[in-house]
Formats: sequence, C-alpha cells, structure tokens
Amino acid sequence: MSALTEVASGYRPGRTLPLRVELVRQLKRRRTLVMGAVLAVLPFVLLTAFAIGGDPGGRNGQVTLMDTATASGANFAAVNLFVSAGFLLVIPVALFCGDTVASEASWSSLRYLLAAPVPRARLLWSKLVVALGLSLAAMLLLPLVALAAGTAAYGWGPLQIPTGGALDTGTAAQRLVVAVLYVFVSQLVTAGLAFWLSTRTDAPLGAVGGAVGLTIVGNVLDAVTALGHWRDFLPAHWQFAWADAVQPHPEWSGMIQGAALSVTYALVLFALAFRGFARKDVVS
Repeated sequence: MSALTEVASGYRPGRTLPLRVELVRQLKRRRTLVMGAVLAVLPFVLLTAFAIGGDPGGRNGQVTLMDTATASGANFAAVNLFVSAGFLLVIPVALFCGDTVASEASWSSLRYLLAAPVPRARLLWSKLVVALGLSLAAMLLLPLVALAAGTAAYGWGPLQIPTGGALDTGTAAQRLVVAVLYVFVSQLVTAGLAFWLSTRTDAPLGAVGGAVGLTIVGNVLDAVTALGHWRDFLPAHWQFAWADAVQPHPEWSGMIQGAALSVTYALVLFALAFRGFARKDVVS
C-alpha cells in the first residue's frame, strides 16, 4: 500500500500544466485565430459602412453615441465597443471558457492529462486563467484596432459626448480603458456559465452554445419591463453601465452594482465547476 501512495521524486503538483504551455496550445488553435481575425476586421467593416452611408447625424434633434462615430478616433472606438458589448463580445468569452475542459473530453485526452498526473484543480485553474486571459485580450483587441483605424480615418481628437461637452484625449483614453475593463467584468457571468457547462459535458458546442443561449435569455428578460426591480438582479441589466464612465462627470454607482453582481454570480459558478469536476468520473 505504501508503494502505491508513494510520490515520485521531483513531482510538484503546482508545476504541472504550466500556464505558458496551455497558453501556447490555445493560441495555436484555429478558433482562436479566427475569433481574433473577426474582432480585428469589425472596425474596418464599420469604417466602410460609414463611408458608404455618409456622415451620421442626429435624428429628430437627438444625438446618440452612434451619431458621433466619425468625430474622432476615440469616438469611433467607443462606438465599436457599444455595438459589440451586447452580443459580439459574448462569443469569445463563451468560446474560450466553454471550450476548455469539454474540448479535451471530446478529444479523449482529458483522462490522459489527469493521468500525467495533473491534479484536477490545477488543470481547471490553468485552463480558466488562460481562457479569461484570452477573453480579456479579445476585448482589448477590438477597441485598440478601432482606435487606430478611427484615428487614421477621422483624426486624433477629443471624445465628443452626445449630451454635450467633450473629454480631452488623455482623459478619453483612461475612460475607455475603464469601460473595456468593466465590459470584461460584466462578461464574467458568461465565462462562469461556459466554464461550468464545460465541466459537465463532453460537447464543446453544447457548453459554448448553452452559455450564449442563457446570456441571450438574460437580455430578453431584461427587456421585460413588467419585471420591475427584479431586473436589477440580471447581469444584462447593467451591461451598458460603462457608458456612465464616458461622461464629463462620470457616475460609478451603476458600474459598481453591475460589477458586484457579475463577480458574485461568477464566483458561484466557478466554485460549482471546481466542486463538480473534483467528483466527476472522467472516462473521456
């Protein structure tokens, strides 16, 4: 019995499946490259749309963020974030987090990883950290490309506020960073859903699709005004609270409530994923 429980010399559980190894594996995957290409191309699609459609202007005397898209590179970056935060940026988060454990199971390589031996908690931790890192990188890629493309097309200038006033370039850059970080935090619920589903199924598409589907359901429920204050408990209700940061006098209360709600839901889902996987009978 002692021979069976003896640990091999030099074995360190904390050094198994290093983050750099997992990161390189995920960066080389086709879906990572395709998703990066899609996010990098979107700003140029919008540039083409504005070039064809002409300079946007206010309608019925009302000026929206979309109407200021061509005012400067900063405005164009903000518009790209606005049109993407509700759905497009959900996809890379669900993809990177939902395709973690489930993909290994679908390839029948999960049991071999655990037999290496890689402790289950270590395997989940490495995959989760890399998935969240790639999700954040995807969210940074879009506005950075949009800022560069918008500056080349419309010039570098202050961020024009639809309600009046403007933010100087330095302040605008800082506020856009805050907005991107908030969007990332608000998507932690989707990340938690996808990651938990990835530990429950051997089908990556099921985990990714399930997370995206539940996120869409949350958006639909938030549109039901009859729910009243119950909508405050929906993460989707706060997904555009980042717009309060790009105002002359920023309002932080909505972002604080939204971030607290998202982090709480995400921590519960991550805990369920780790607890369930620790007890799961892995046969794939």
